[in-house]
Amino acid sequence: MSDQNDKLDNLKTSAFDRRLSIAKASLLAGTRWATANATSMFSSETEKEKKRKQAMTEQANYLVQEIGKLKGSVVKIGQMMALYGEHFLPEEITTALNTLNDKTVALSWSAIEPHLRSQLGSKLDELNVDREPIGTASLAQVHRATRKSDGLELVLKIQYPGVAEAIDSDMSLFRSMLKLTRMVPQTREFDEWYEEVRSMMHREVDYHMEAATTKRFAERLAKDDRYIVPHIVDDYSNNRILCMTFERGVPINSPAMLTLPQARRNALGEASLDIAVRELFEWGEMQTDPNFGNYLVRLGNGADIKDKIVLLDFGAIRQFDDHLLNVARHLIIAGYHHDKAQMVAAMTGYHFFDSIPASIKPDMAEVFLLATEAFSTPQNNPQMPEGLMDAEHRYDWKKSQLHSRVIQQASKSMASRYFSVPPKEFMFISRKFIGAYTFMTVIDAKTNIRDMVTPFLK
Repeated sequence: MSDQNDKLDNLKTSAFDRRLSIAKASLLAGTRWATANATSMFSSETEKEKKRKQAMTEQANYLVQEIGKLKGSVVKIGQMMALYGEHFLPEEITTALNTLNDKTVALSWSAIEPHLRSQLGSKLDELNVDREPIGTASLAQVHRATRKSDGLELVLKIQYPGVAEAIDSDMSLFRSMLKLTRMVPQTREFDEWYEEVRSMMHREVDYHMEAATTKRFAERLAKDDRYIVPHIVDDYSNNRILCMTFERGVPINSPAMLTLPQARRNALGEASLDIAVRELFEWGEMQTDPNFGNYLVRLGNGADIKDKIVLLDFGAIRQFDDHLLNVARHLIIAGYHHDKAQMVAAMTGYHFFDSIPASIKPDMAEVFLLATEAFSTPQNNPQMPEGLMDAEHRYDWKKSQLHSRVIQQASKSMASRYFSVPPKEFMFISRKFIGAYTFMTVIDAKTNIRDMVTPFLK
C-alpha cells in the first residue's frame, strides 16, 4: 500500500474548486484543438485527418489527466462514459477515458476517521478498524475491521464525504467540458446516455439500495453451495457506510485459477453463467458491471469441499421491465433453436427494432444468431466451427473467438449503422454477456449454457 505521504488529506469536492479545474482543462484543450485545426488548413485530406486524430488524442489524454486529479464522482463518470461511450463518443476520447484508473490515491486515516465517527457515532467504538485501506476507488475506499465483542471479521465500504452531493454538478461539469472542447457531437443519443449515466451514478452512491439488493441475492442463493454472498451488518451501515462480512478468496485472473483441473474451472464457469441466465429469465434484474473485481473464488480441496464464487458488489444492479425482458428472452430462444425466421420474429415490439426496415432484419438476425452461438448445437447450427462444442454441449469460449467474430460480422452487415447506437437497455444485457464471455475465456472454462436455458423454455 502507498505510504502516508501518498495519501490525500482532503478532496476537492467543492463545486467551485472542481469547476475551476475542469474549466481550465477544457479551455486549454479547446485552444489546442483550434490551433491544430488552423495549422492543418492547407494540408491534404489524409494529412488533415492524421493531424486531427493526433490532436484529439493529445487533448483527450490531457483532459483525462486533469480529471484523474479530482477523484470523486467525476472520475467514475469518466469511467462509465468509457464503458458505454463507444457508441457515441469519438474513439480517441473513449481510449483516453479508459485509462482513468480506479486505483486512486487513498484518503488518509486522519480524514477518514472523523467522517466514520460522524456517520457511526459511538458504534465506532465497538470496532477495531484497520487504518490502511484494502481498496480505493473513485467514490469510496474499503477498510477491514473486527468487531471487538466476538472477533467477527468485517469490511467497511466508506463513501467519500461530499461525493453523493457533487454528482449532479460533476455531471454538468463533464458535459460542459465535452462541449467546450467541441470534441463530441451533441446528439439525442448522447443526451440519453448522459441521463443514463447520471441515474447510474445516483444508484452507485445509494448504499441503502445496495444493502437491500445484496440481501435479496443472498436470499436467492442461500441454498446454493456454489456461491457466497457477504452478509450485510446493519448495525454499522447507513447511506454513506456499508458494512458486511469479510469474505476470503482469490481473484478470477489469479494464476492459481489456471492451475485448477479443467473440470473445476468448468464448474466455476457454469456457476457464473447460471447467474446471468437466471437474472434474465427468472429475477428480471441484473448486475450490469462485469468487472472482475466484483468476484473472488474461494478454492475448495477438489474433493468434498467445493470451489465457490464470492459475489462482492451489488451497486450496479439494474431492473428491466417485463416487455424488454421478453424481447431479450425471445432473441436467446431463437438462438437456442438457431432459427433465423424465429430470430426475425423476435426482433419486434421495441422501438429500436420497429425502426429498422424489414429488408435489413434478416441481415441483423444473422449477427444475433452468431452472438447466440453458444446456446445452439452443432446439430441445429451447421455454421458453428468444428471443435467448438463437445458431445455434452460444452462450448469452448476461449477457442471460439466469439466476440471478435460478432464484431466483424456486425461491421459487414447491412444493419451496421443500427448497431452503432443500440438502445441502452440492450447495451447493459450485451455487456453482461460480454463480461461472462471474458470470464470464461480468462479461466479457460468449457461450459454448457444451453442446459441452463432449457428449463425456461416451458
